Amino acid sequence: MMICHPGKSVSALLRRINALFILIALSLISAGTLVKEAIASDPIIVGCPLPIGFPQGLGAKQGFELAVKRINQKGGVWVGDERRPLKLVVMDTRDLAAGTPVSESLLAVERLILQKKADFLLGGPIRSEAALAVMDLIAAHKKVSIITAGAITPGYTGRIKQNHDKYKYLFRLSANAVSFVGETLTFFGHMKEKFGFRKVAIMVQDVLHARQMAKFVKGGLAKMGGWEVEEPMIYPTGAMDYSTGLLKIRRQKPQVVFVWMDHPEVSILIKQAYDFKLPALLVGKLGGLSDPDFWKASAGKCMTTIGAEMKSGSLPSSALAGSQGFYDETVKMNGKGPVNEWMGTSFIGVYVLAEAIERAGTLNADAVIKELEKTDRPSLIGRIKFDPGSHQVIEKLDPDKGAISMWAQWQAGKRVPVFPPEIAEEVILPPWMK
Repeated sequence: MMICHPGKSVSALLRRINALFILIALSLISAGTLVKEAIASDPIIVGCPLPIGFPQGLGAKQGFELAVKRINQKGGVWVGDERRPLKLVVMDTRDLAAGTPVSESLLAVERLILQKKADFLLGGPIRSEAALAVMDLIAAHKKVSIITAGAITPGYTGRIKQNHDKYKYLFRLSANAVSFVGETLTFFGHMKEKFGFRKVAIMVQDVLHARQMAKFVKGGLAKMGGWEVEEPMIYPTGAMDYSTGLLKIRRQKPQVVFVWMDHPEVSILIKQAYDFKLPALLVGKLGGLSDPDFWKASAGKCMTTIGAEMKSGSLPSSALAGSQGFYDETVKMNGKGPVNEWMGTSFIGVYVLAEAIERAGTLNADAVIKELEKTDRPSLIGRIKFDPGSHQVIEKLDPDKGAISMWAQWQAGKRVPVFPPEIAEEVILPPWMK
């Protein structure tokens, strides 16, 4: 027979009630922590307006994806005392397609801002005309934007400098055509000194940045003296035949043909020049030339070309911080190296933005702008610092002093940097030029 003791029963009940209250309290604390963690894990949305159907846009997209993957694997970006992941939202601008109006880029950027709620913008548009067209829209919405691919017209950073209060949200990590002309002229001087070259023909695409490059290079070589420069030949985007121009060039007998074309059809020009055994190097911007598959695709006919990359980083160099790791990870991810320079600039652009956010401790545009303006770091494209007035990355030929370009030649199945001197190997002339 069990005997009940009321005092003991009440005491046991009170202990059970206290235990229950403790469990409830712990549950509430845990729930609060989970809510806080959920809020803290809200992603930072990075909108990327790019022509993803073209190698330039694809390269930039791959660079973004690799950087975001690395950053998120380490916990994301510190914003104050919280860590938040990055989320990429890519919108196709189609701005490199022939005949595409700039209104498509405007619509893509507007959707990223209004529908996708982008906190920041990275990437393009790549075509200069389209990049200029979206500047007012970005500024009106006060979105920090970093051009990491193309859009090299001096008009872009010129506007920022002239009306800084309005356009202070915009930065450019890609290149300025004017600075690049200076680097191009230095390279031409190097070729003149080494090989005795003295005559140049020019072939360019009928787009703003290419026409500007033709004008600047022609004028620059004339000022340098010692160069004979032919009048530029201008081709529409998507041109499929260059034989007439090449026959004209053969009669002119230049040692260098300066080419500035970013459309894929420039591969036809490269093959035709080789088949003609044109006694001249094709030098300049040739769309798709930096793709690791180009040697095989052209059956080695690209050996007569030296491609300009407006920023280094697509080939590893001990002089460029992090370039070997970036190259190796790209090969691991894609089965081959970077397809163009915009993969490297876009990759490092994510880090430049993330580091500015962490230093600011907030997503507030004005605070992030101040930190972007303080950026000073080594990288796979050289030292990154922004000009305070124009927000253009400072460009030099020395990677310790600024972001550098790179000129690379296909040699025996691989691309080899041949300029600037800090990362260069020797240029090899085709047999019919020796």
